[in-house]
Amino acid sequence: MKVFISGIAGFLGSHLARWCLNKNYQVVGCDTLHGGDINNIKGLNIEFYKIDCSNLELMTDSMKGVDVLCHAAAFAHEGLSNVSPKLVCENNVVGSVSTFTAAVRNKVKRIVFCSSMARYGNIPTPYHEDDTPKPIDPYGISKLAAEDILKVLSKTYNFEYNIAIPHNIIGPNQKYDDAFRNVASIMINLILQNRSPTIYGDGNQKRCFSDIDDCISCMDKLMFDPGIKSETINIGPDEEFISINELYNLISNKLHFNKGPVYDQKRPNEVNEAFCSSDKARKILSYKTKIKISDSLDKMINYIKSNGSKKFQYNYDLEIDSSLTPKTWSKKLF
Repeated sequence: MKVFISGIAGFLGSHLARWCLNKNYQVVGCDTLHGGDINNIKGLNIEFYKIDCSNLELMTDSMKGVDVLCHAAAFAHEGLSNVSPKLVCENNVVGSVSTFTAAVRNKVKRIVFCSSMARYGNIPTPYHEDDTPKPIDPYGISKLAAEDILKVLSKTYNFEYNIAIPHNIIGPNQKYDDAFRNVASIMINLILQNRSPTIYGDGNQKRCFSDIDDCISCMDKLMFDPGIKSETINIGPDEEFISINELYNLISNKLHFNKGPVYDQKRPNEVNEAFCSSDKARKILSYKTKIKISDSLDKMINYIKSNGSKKFQYNYDLEIDSSLTPKTWSKKLF
């Protein structure tokens, strides 16, 4: 079995690579290393290509002989998509379509696409897979567009597909020096520098965080179980809802940090409650939440401590700088 993982040096991609290697599969993958880290796959027996998914010819060449594709690469920057929509949509729509097309050219048997909870938008929670999506930001729209194109191509060219909807995954290997995403990682990195994290809005926004180890077995079934196909499934817990204020308190207590957070204006198009139902994952993928958020945060803290706190990176230009743009971004306050 030959598996291709786009975004293989990223958080989810690198964990998937290790999982597939442990199953003795041949693993190939690509990454631009913009959001990924080469250290995440250092020493792994994989065939690695440093290429952009938007490059159709290079993607086609790198995917020869592949049986299963997992498209995990993305600009996973929901908030940033409101101020840099061209950047995010080009990567998430054009990059995805290019990847799917390369797979069709190579007669790949199954494609698994990693979508996002942002596809649901501002509808009642918990989100269910049969809800009508109403995304409210460019990121969510780009993910849903890629889903729809994948379905059309699957019907046209007769390959199998599944769509995974992971949400707020946390754990080791997650990039923690990106100023635009990964709220828990940003908080930990700032506190380790004795700096107060910024909370956008009143901090009462509620989320549900997923441990990476609880997600991987679900991805395995979506990628390799012959009886599971043409499915769209939420991956992650529907327990332990937590506000951003509560998340800050939990992290600051673990790190014995006595300063309070800094509050700033709410980011545009940010929903107050965002969490999914796990009913379908429990039924079809035998999903079970095994790791509580407190234990997941302990793993993240140990990972970041062992690698050392880092200066935050602002690797992407802001296409629209207005009064709605968070000052932490426009003035590079992190």
